[in-house]
Amino acid sequence: MGIQERFEVIIVGGGIVGATTACALGHAGINVALMDIFNPKRQWEGGSVDLRVSALTKASQNILETLGVWDNIVQRGVCAYKDMRVWDAKADGELHFDCADTRFNELGHIVENRVTVASLWDKLETLPSVTCISDAKVLQIQTLGKKRRLMLEDGRSVDADLVVAADGRDSSLRSMVGIDVTGWPYHQDGLVATITTEKSHEFTAWQRFLDEGPLAFLPLRTGQCSIVWTLKTETAKEYLQLSDAEFLEKLESASAGILGRMLKTGARAAFPLRFQYANRYTDENFALMGDAAHAMHPLAGQGANAGLLDAAALAEVAIKAKQAGRPLSSTKFLRQYERWRKGDNLLMMSSMDVINKTFGATALPIVSLRSTGMNLVNNIPLVKSIFNDHAMGLRKDLPLLARQQCCW
Repeated sequence: MGIQERFEVIIVGGGIVGATTACALGHAGINVALMDIFNPKRQWEGGSVDLRVSALTKASQNILETLGVWDNIVQRGVCAYKDMRVWDAKADGELHFDCADTRFNELGHIVENRVTVASLWDKLETLPSVTCISDAKVLQIQTLGKKRRLMLEDGRSVDADLVVAADGRDSSLRSMVGIDVTGWPYHQDGLVATITTEKSHEFTAWQRFLDEGPLAFLPLRTGQCSIVWTLKTETAKEYLQLSDAEFLEKLESASAGILGRMLKTGARAAFPLRFQYANRYTDENFALMGDAAHAMHPLAGQGANAGLLDAAALAEVAIKAKQAGRPLSSTKFLRQYERWRKGDNLLMMSSMDVINKTFGATALPIVSLRSTGMNLVNNIPLVKSIFNDHAMGLRKDLPLLARQQCCW
């Protein structure tokens, strides 16, 4: 017979979104377990760079600062980007966002995913009401009265008033609960690598829209760039098989020489891209967040930021329920979370979908129209400021944590 444990909240998935949620709930003294099949690394070889990075917005930074995690992230290494330049390879359309046009010293920060996760887990270990379980594989989820029970591979059974799935785009818990998804494959892959370039990245995020999809150069603390290159799936597979020299030649041509010669590449990987959303975010004693709830095109780098807003919103309504003496599994608070986040996420996802399809079009009238639109936005300060604020996560109806306010 396995050992039974009981928590108020169990979060499955110890990545950025799940760990942020656990951290916020832990600050409020809620008895929470964070489960994952791995214990994330806290140290790594000097000079190495994670293949996966995120462009964290000011709103995301506010969340992590309020949780007491941001200083640790900065110590491990971040790169503030001060400019963003976007241009169309087929026309003269161009956008340029400069932090000088805002009240901040940067537009955002490029942070390796492993840095954010390690810093969050460091903080979690200091919170008495949080238990991190790093060897947990969930085999089954059951409903028992007003609680959920997780049956683990090692024989343990763990109960909670609320189970939160933050276990990624292919969420097993979402499937176990029976929540369906809507979406479609893009038949594109995001090819990622760390690149050494001849010219300085100038603390600028560069993005060029090409026939198969956008090519982004994201500045790193090492002086290198992390690339995210959207390609047709077959092209991505082909490029993974090229020698380093052949790949760098392709990359240099695609970049139009904006950063000079491509000197060196690290390991390459590619991941398939999908438009996907859960038809509902909640069930009885259950909630979805992050990629388990929504997966969007990475062209604007908003996936992690949307997930962090999910984390801040769910934590806020859960803490309010606790403070009001209501059960954390309250249908009212779960529906409040879903209403708060689902519409915002669908709007962001749909915007990315439209942009991707618009820039994938080759008909001359569409090419001309999109180029004209880019230049209009670039030359009208008020409109440009609205786009800039939205990209930085400076929007209305943000959770308290995203406004640098405690929710406990």
